[in-house]
Amino acid sequence: MSKKHGALRGSLLGLTALAGMVMLGQTAQAEELRLLTWGGYVPDDVVAEFEAETGIDVEVTLSNNEEMISKLRATGGGGFDLAQPSQDRIASAQLEHNIYKPIDLSKIDASLFIPSMLEATKANTTLDGEVYGVPQIWGTDGLVLNTAEASTVKDYIDLCSDEVAGKVSYRLRRPTLIAFAFSMGMDPFAAYNDEAAYQEILDKVEAKLIECKPNVKTYWEGSDSLLNLIRSGEVVAAMAWDAGGWTLNNDNPDMNFVAPSSGALGWVDTFAIPRKAENEEAAYKWINFVMKPEIAARITAASSYYTASNGASSLLDEAQRKQFETSFPQEALDNINWYPPVPAGLEAIEGKTLDRVKAAQSN
Repeated sequence: MSKKHGALRGSLLGLTALAGMVMLGQTAQAEELRLLTWGGYVPDDVVAEFEAETGIDVEVTLSNNEEMISKLRATGGGGFDLAQPSQDRIASAQLEHNIYKPIDLSKIDASLFIPSMLEATKANTTLDGEVYGVPQIWGTDGLVLNTAEASTVKDYIDLCSDEVAGKVSYRLRRPTLIAFAFSMGMDPFAAYNDEAAYQEILDKVEAKLIECKPNVKTYWEGSDSLLNLIRSGEVVAAMAWDAGGWTLNNDNPDMNFVAPSSGALGWVDTFAIPRKAENEEAAYKWINFVMKPEIAARITAASSYYTASNGASSLLDEAQRKQFETSFPQEALDNINWYPPVPAGLEAIEGKTLDRVKAAQSN
């Protein structure tokens, strides 16, 4: 072989090797999980461990139910590999917008889940015989109080009392409509499939929320901002998630989550696969990873959110278990109002109610 041919061969081999490295780099870059989720569900140390174990990069986008539906609707179910809508928001969104694909249950390790919660979530997310969600996080909406300053607040409607005037916060979202309805002696869930009856309930709640607006310091959006308002004393009574109350209780024993007398609102946030997911296998790997009891317990320890992981609760520390038992004696647990699936079109009716309440704020 001449030196010229040898040099040429060496150059070709070098180019081939370089091309291979580029292809490997592209493959590694493509191995990414794009996760659409809630704040607190993906602690940094859990992400780091998953990435180290699998070689899959995790890109996290924080959202809420309304935004998840909006984002996925805009792309026809594209842009993300895994989403975490609440279980009551899946069937109607799928029926209206076709944004998810069925869960491949053969790729889920069912032994990692609390059986009753897995079966209930499967039932609530089934459409045309296909399951569209499995559970991860569960919790409740209720009252987060500075009990030294808001001892008279026992139910949602008490947020409108003179004792806490100007120091109240809640969201202008559908859970507030539901909560106030229960607190006013009505059952909104029983009226879900009767549009006229549901509208009648919403009209009464709308009037109450407008009447209550002078009591409201601010309508919160992000939970971190709400917790800071309570810490500062600007807000002493709020409607919020249990985990927020327990977070505050870690620093101040006067602050805690209290189950309302009309019942806390129970929710389950799921794993759902967007219809145009590009890395579905990574999504299933993430599900089975974070549902392992030792990982799920770390998520609860970091966020105060409880999970559907089978056996994770036994790994929690005594202080966290005590917080739960204080907020939820057995009678409060038995009184939880669990969200049923939302019928298609219901949120449009609620949205008009919320728009009128918002418009009334400037009056």
